[in-house]
Amino acid sequence: MKPTAPYSQLRMLAVHAHPDDESSKGGATTALYTTLGAQVTIATMTGGEAGSILNPALEGSPAAIRDIAGLRRDEMARAAQRLGAQHKWIGFVDSGLPEGGFDDIDHGTFWTAPTEVAARPLVHLIRQLRPHVVTTYDELGGYPHPDHIRAHEATMLAVQMAADADCNPELGEAWQVPKVYYNMDLTPAKWMHIHGIMAKLGAESPLSAERQERIRSSANKRDYKLTASIPAGAFLETAAEALRAHATQIDPSSGFFSEVQMMAEQYWPTEEFELAVDNTGRDGDFGEFSEHDLFEGITLEDGTVVAPGDLKAAMRTAGIEIVEPAQKLQGE
Repeated sequence: MKPTAPYSQLRMLAVHAHPDDESSKGGATTALYTTLGAQVTIATMTGGEAGSILNPALEGSPAAIRDIAGLRRDEMARAAQRLGAQHKWIGFVDSGLPEGGFDDIDHGTFWTAPTEVAARPLVHLIRQLRPHVVTTYDELGGYPHPDHIRAHEATMLAVQMAADADCNPELGEAWQVPKVYYNMDLTPAKWMHIHGIMAKLGAESPLSAERQERIRSSANKRDYKLTASIPAGAFLETAAEALRAHATQIDPSSGFFSEVQMMAEQYWPTEEFELAVDNTGRDGDFGEFSEHDLFEGITLEDGTVVAPGDLKAAMRTAGIEIVEPAQKLQGE
C-alpha cells in the first residue's frame, strides 16, 4: 500500500520494557500508523531474559532452556515485522519480578541502573530518529513491574536531555520531542467499562471477581486520563498476531487471552493514550477522548500541521475500516 500523506512524513518512538510489551500495549496503533506510511520505531529496554515459559507447548523446549534470550530476540523480530515497525534493542538486563519486592532485584539489571545511565541510549536514539511522538508508560509503569517503572523514568529524562543542546552533545544534535504519551491500554477504567457493558448485555465476562477487585484497587492509585482514543480497531487482530509471535510468553489456547481479545474487538475497538508532554504550542485543555490521533498538532518540515480529522481521512483514502463498537451503554 502506498504511503498516505501526511503520515509518510511522521515519526514515532515507542519505548517498552520487554519484548512482547510492544504488541500488547499500543500494537494496533503502531500497525495503523505504519500501514499509513509513518516510521514507527520500537525501543525495547531489556532482552526479556527473566521471562518464564508461559506456553505449555514450549515447556522443556531445548532452545528455551539453552538460550531464552536468543529465542525472545527471534520472537521480537517476527512481532516487529508483523507490526511493520523498526526495532532497536537498548541492551539492559531484565530485572524480573521477585516475590520479595524490589529490594531483592539483582544488581546489574535494568532496575538497578541509575536513571541517567538508563536514559543515555534513548537520548542518542531520540536525537538520531527525531520522533514527533514518543510513547511509554506512566509513573506506575502501567502496572507495578520494576522494568516498566524504570522505562518511564528513563524515557521522561531522555526526552528532557535530548532537547538540551548542552547535554551530552556527543550523543547527537538536540531534538525536542513535540509530544509524549503514556500507554493506557491496561487502564482500569477501560476494562471495567467493558465488563459493565457485558454485564448489562448478560454476557459472561472473563474478568473473575478476584481480577475485578485488583482492577478496582489499581484504579485508586492515580488519576487516569484517556486523552487520546485511536481508531485502530481494524488492526487489533494484527496486534494479537504480533503478540502470538512471542510464543514463549503466550498460550494461544488460553481462554482468557482469546476472550479478552474478543472483548476489546467487540466493545472497545480503540487504543487509548494519555498526553503527558505537549510542545506543539497548541492552546486548550486536553480532556478525556479529546484527541483521535497521536500526531494531531504536529508541524511537519514543510509547515503543514496535522489536523484533527487527518487520520480518519487518511484511513478512508487507504481503505482502512473505522471500526465502531458493537454495543455501548445506554446514554453514551
